[in-house]
Amino acid sequence: MTPQKPSADGEQAADGRATDAGPAVDYETVSVPVLVVGAGAAGARVAIGLAENGVEPLVIGKRDHGDAHTTWAAGGINASLGSLDPKDDWTIHAADTLDEGHFINDPKAVELTTKHMPDRIRELDDWGMPFDRTEDGKINQRYFGAQSFRRTCFVGDRTGEAMLDTLVDRAQSLEIPYRDNVMITRLLSDGDHVYGAAGYDMESGEFILFESDHVVLAAGGSSALYNRHSSRDEENNGDGPALALDAGASLMDMEFVQFHPTGMVGDRYGEDWDGRLVTEAVRGEGGRLLNKDGERFMEEYSPDQMELDARDVVARAIAQELREGRGTENGGVYLDISHRDDDYIKSRLPRMYERFMDLGVDITEKPMEIAPTAHYSMGGVDIDFETGETGVGGLYAVGETVAGVHGANRLGGNSLAETVAIGALVGDHVAAQVTDDRDTALPAGQRAIAEREFRSLQELEATDGDETPEELLADLGDLLWDHAGILRNGESLSDGLAALDVLRERTGNIGIDGDRTSLSFELAVDLFFSLTVAEALLLSARKRDESRGAHYRTDAADVDPDWRRNILVDRGDTGLELTTRGVAEPSEAVSEAVDVGYELDYHHLE
Repeated sequence: MTPQKPSADGEQAADGRATDAGPAVDYETVSVPVLVVGAGAAGARVAIGLAENGVEPLVIGKRDHGDAHTTWAAGGINASLGSLDPKDDWTIHAADTLDEGHFINDPKAVELTTKHMPDRIRELDDWGMPFDRTEDGKINQRYFGAQSFRRTCFVGDRTGEAMLDTLVDRAQSLEIPYRDNVMITRLLSDGDHVYGAAGYDMESGEFILFESDHVVLAAGGSSALYNRHSSRDEENNGDGPALALDAGASLMDMEFVQFHPTGMVGDRYGEDWDGRLVTEAVRGEGGRLLNKDGERFMEEYSPDQMELDARDVVARAIAQELREGRGTENGGVYLDISHRDDDYIKSRLPRMYERFMDLGVDITEKPMEIAPTAHYSMGGVDIDFETGETGVGGLYAVGETVAGVHGANRLGGNSLAETVAIGALVGDHVAAQVTDDRDTALPAGQRAIAEREFRSLQELEATDGDETPEELLADLGDLLWDHAGILRNGESLSDGLAALDVLRERTGNIGIDGDRTSLSFELAVDLFFSLTVAEALLLSARKRDESRGAHYRTDAADVDPDWRRNILVDRGDTGLELTTRGVAEPSEAVSEAVDVGYELDYHHLE
């Protein structure tokens, strides 16, 4: 929820919010040593680490158990196993990640991820993840965009689903407690330390106060703020970063949003499919991009790496084809895999084959119609990657909620890698911080803040204005696509901030269709998170007056060496405040791999 103004006669807590305004409110109280907010791969791996160290966490998710956004990650997970390319190692994986991130990644985050991933893959294999295998029994690996070697492990084109199933099975074997269909609306924090969280049961509407000295945010990213995106509409709305910011943590790299080149085109396949991802595995297995005239246009934009160049490069190439009138009548281009053997397509891309067959398109014979879609948030909470610490005592973050591993553009296959590599480290660290003699009593001021939050949710539920949450979120999505999309400029970003102010004013006339168990109410809560993150995104994009990775400014089209800096966002006394910070240098071993300049030979696929 948005920060509340204290009442005129109310006693104020340390953060300025009233502590005694309004009548009593009923709620359940749950006390746990560690609260993990988010039940996807990152949250599950943190919880497993805690349980293996003898700490029993409580994991909460907004959906049914096992139904997290991780299942939508299809193409694969990176690790330098060398199954097919023995020359590959973690330093080259790190070099590729830094290069793709245009060298504003956190080098420590990159090195921890790439160094630990071979062990994490073997661990998943031991836990039963059914990886595709080579003929001699090794874990198979495929090409993915902008990678020097075949290092993307996979389970057909349902890798995320298989991985989450494996992690959930492991968590259940450890008897880790879980509550589904619970939404956190505020962290209980005085800016220096976190004491728990306030939220509600999305099925019963009951308010819940969670008492905990340790809270791990693993709530996903914010790509669904855009009107064309690859997430479900009610997920990746920015709740993780917004909760952390309100609690006193810093955000970083919010201007960097990855537009995946290949999302489905709604005008062709129906509104429900607009922006849904066509996995990069299609291009990894040799898929070709064609404009309306049948021209393989990546020959013009990237003759060496072709369709397997970095995602930002391919997305901009498609945007340029569309801008210059070479797109289809539905506003897309074609992705064609039909030149590959039918059985190969069905075995390596079973989900894509089945999905398009259901829509009347046989991809073994005809091309798919695609266009770029908002897919991933490189920006998020600023953390220490060895510990997950946010700078607010007891508050940790992991997964797409955080920034640092991916820099200005994410290497495909690295998102799943980050969840388990860093999730394991964070789980081990948090477990070491939990003591048997912890004080479970919630400070009176924090309890009052929770009760005030519950009353605010009651007030939101009772609103009956003319503006619906669905309409406001749709307008926000249009605003960001128009003003902070693939191609940006300073004037448009300023216009976007002005339009955001107008949109925020419209929330004063919001109306909820249903009670606290309704989708309308859920989307209203999402809206206030989304507005906060949208402002951070627009401000950061306007401040970075250069082009780097996924952030492309038509009025500053070159990379500026002086902008090898991260932009940090904090809550100030009068609004969001931006500062910058220089980037550390990678280790000597990784620097040597960068200097060698390993590069994919795309034409192995021809």
